[in-house]
Amino acid sequence: MQNIITTLKKLFYLWRRSQVPVKQPIKISRIDNLIIFLVCILISIISSYKLLLISPLKIADFFSWFLNFIEILISSGVLILVSKKENPTISSRQIFLIITLLLAVQVTKLTLASTISPLSMIIPPALIISQGMGTITALAWVSIASLIWPDPEIVINNNLFFILLVCASIVSLLGGRIRSRAQLLQLSIFVPIGSFLSQWILIGKDKISLINNNQDFILANGDIFSDSLLLAIAMLFTILFIPIFESIFGLLTKARLLELADKEKPLIRRLSLEAPGTFEHTLLICGLAEEATRMIGGDIDLIKTGALYHDVGKLHAPNWFIENQDGSKNPHDELDDPIKSAEVLQAHVDEGLKFARKNRLPKLIANFIPEHQGTLKMGYFFQKAKEKNLDINEYYFRYKGPIPQSKETAILMLADGCEAALRAMNINASDKEALKTISNIIYSRKKDGQLDDSNLSKGEIFLIKRAFLNVWKRIRHRRIQYPTGKNNTFS
Repeated sequence: MQNIITTLKKLFYLWRRSQVPVKQPIKISRIDNLIIFLVCILISIISSYKLLLISPLKIADFFSWFLNFIEILISSGVLILVSKKENPTISSRQIFLIITLLLAVQVTKLTLASTISPLSMIIPPALIISQGMGTITALAWVSIASLIWPDPEIVINNNLFFILLVCASIVSLLGGRIRSRAQLLQLSIFVPIGSFLSQWILIGKDKISLINNNQDFILANGDIFSDSLLLAIAMLFTILFIPIFESIFGLLTKARLLELADKEKPLIRRLSLEAPGTFEHTLLICGLAEEATRMIGGDIDLIKTGALYHDVGKLHAPNWFIENQDGSKNPHDELDDPIKSAEVLQAHVDEGLKFARKNRLPKLIANFIPEHQGTLKMGYFFQKAKEKNLDINEYYFRYKGPIPQSKETAILMLADGCEAALRAMNINASDKEALKTISNIIYSRKKDGQLDDSNLSKGEIFLIKRAFLNVWKRIRHRRIQYPTGKNNTFS
């Protein structure tokens, strides 16, 4: 029995060691925390103050209000915790957006609940949150916003409440996966149509009135057609304003990522013209990184876009990098100073960050520029310095970092290291030799501490190796030697 318990403990220990390390959330300043807390208190006050308007007010009523106040405050805190859990890198601006949208909905309920359908209040903000911060955060927001109503006298039809939850959940689920503005437009059409048909079936045909003499047509709350039309209009306006939210709150939607990945973007186009070798190197890295990210279930759109921009800093001096040299003299040989050569290599990171700021690249994309190099040692120039018997510290031949802070930037670092080695291998090399080369490069990065903050597990690193191998097997294909002759063409 003791042996069985010991064996189980060992297995549990090995399993725990193989799991993904805990990712520490980004620290938020005290001032930002205070502002967020005050907004949460404001939400709690707005959502519960009507319980104090009962006359005469008894102790039991005050106690009921206090419980309701605390419940709403805790709910707001839970929403913030869920958003941090889903996305540890969430910023204070994005948390503020989530809480502000909840506050806006509570105020709208209080002032316009009799004229605006709950569908139009809850669903549009859910689309914004799901697009910018993820499905789970959007579902948590929908749950809290749907259940907490400031006015206890307003009673929602159970069928309408069910339709609200279903439609909002669908928007939250699909919103986190939608990859283009066209798909968003489709969603803004099909969801109102779905809500219209659902209300028609569950609530009744008598609630449909195309002409209403007593109320404004669009704000005719309770009329199925008017509610669905208002929802469609609200969603269309939300789609129009999403780019503004992206800019103000630093949201990075999949649609935005695909727009940035367009190779006709000025910065990418300039890279292809002024640093063609770097551009081709970038495309090869994209293939490796995408396949590896797909294998571990990471964000493919993020790494594809980040990979395209990771070396834009080489535009400041393209000919100082060997992939852009046409066989002429190497400027580093003429310089003959390893320290200054190392400074040139570091400059491609510093200049890349300047390009990112100038072109207003999102922070998550700009992070790929320094993190793909981490604090790696510039081994070639460090060796040159030792050959010259220079008494210098290794520190001057390391990139400034930081080391990769996400799975995607870590994968890009590994792809960057493996790309040149795999491309240089003999076409007749075996899979075993290629896998050994990949494993050695990844092991060296891991031993150097470059993957410590990346959140990659051992299982994911194994999958990354297999993905790199699969891509290498695709790009090393043979081609037959075609005969050539005068006036003869072959395909």
